[in-house]
Amino acid sequence: MNDDEDFFRQSMTGVKPIESSKKVNLQRSADKTPGLKHRQQAAVEQTASFGGDPLSDECIEPMAPLAVLEYQGPGVQRSVYKSLRQGKFNIDVRLDLHHMTIEQARQVVYQFVSDCVANDIRCALITHGKGEGREKPGLLKSCVAHWLPQMDAVLAFHSAQKHHGGAGATYLLLRKNSKKRSENKDDYFTR
Repeated sequence: MNDDEDFFRQSMTGVKPIESSKKVNLQRSADKTPGLKHRQQAAVEQTASFGGDPLSDECIEPMAPLAVLEYQGPGVQRSVYKSLRQGKFNIDVRLDLHHMTIEQARQVVYQFVSDCVANDIRCALITHGKGEGREKPGLLKSCVAHWLPQMDAVLAFHSAQKHHGGAGATYLLLRKNSKKRSENKDDYFTR
């Protein structure tokens, strides 16, 4: 043992754990309060006025097959967004949505973005296709354009360069996970 461990053990002799009091179980009242009823009714009315589920394909503005998808979130520097747009970032992971239903794609995209953040992936590529020659052109593309700005982890996105799929694919720039942000902060302040 070293001196620090000896000192710690010596300092801790006679110390006993603090007894914790029992926790109180709070139970919600079965009756809905007027405030809760009002909030629930407002949510129903808002959903109805919006035209249904905001993540369904009914509410999504259709995109033309060759339309460019672009979104630059607040705080993203122009130079960073330009690099993303030009395909200069290394693509760490890819997701292909071809042959998926809207519901499958929605679940997969959310899980994909969550997994990317958890694994500290900063740049990803989603291939959704253009939807040319279909009854509803660009449906998955339109959905991706609608879903991505709603996710806090997505800082920016842009349609890919030709060699990565062009209008049928989208680059994603993702937020650092909290652990990585903390490490960067520590590195910055220890210089």
